[in-house]
Amino acid sequence: MKSGRSLLIGALLTAILVGRASSQAAETTNSPPSEQLAETLASSPSTNESPTVFRHIPKPSQKFSTWKKLYPVWWFGNADDPVPPPGYRKGKCCRTFMWYTRNPFHNFDHYVIGIGDKHFTRVGRFPDRQANPNGGWNWAVCRYRNLRLPFVDYQRGRFEFYFGWRNGGNFGTKLNFAQKRPATPKKGA
Repeated sequence: MKSGRSLLIGALLTAILVGRASSQAAETTNSPPSEQLAETLASSPSTNESPTVFRHIPKPSQKFSTWKKLYPVWWFGNADDPVPPPGYRKGKCCRTFMWYTRNPFHNFDHYVIGIGDKHFTRVGRFPDRQANPNGGWNWAVCRYRNLRLPFVDYQRGRFEFYFGWRNGGNFGTKLNFAQKRPATPKKGA
């Protein structure tokens, strides 16, 4: 029980520190218009650069009423992809059912505890990405009105860990010790 409290206190302190650092960095960062921002953000190998800002603009189809968000049955759906794509389990039994079970809390993660349907800014080292393209640590904070939602990611080799609100505003966690290795091109041919 004591270690659980220590972990919770550590996570809260990390969130506070990341939030303070991101708000200070955002005050000094000038960002271009949101349409040009995704093109102008470039990954940099330096770890001593100031954080950048990414603006999230939701799709028009991502507007949901508060009543819908309070309906627990809706939490188990997938409002973004309600029908499986043609290539998913083609010709196999229970295709649609398996589509819903592969990510059962999509609406809950994106729109109930997430802010995927809101306009928000994300400040951090690589705010438009989930992971650091060079490996190692990535941190960010989603800012929606007075709300600050932290995100931290660490990737090294085949190990990856993340916790928090990702670049689309959805909440997620991951602890993977053995990710698939990137495909290497075959020699010859």
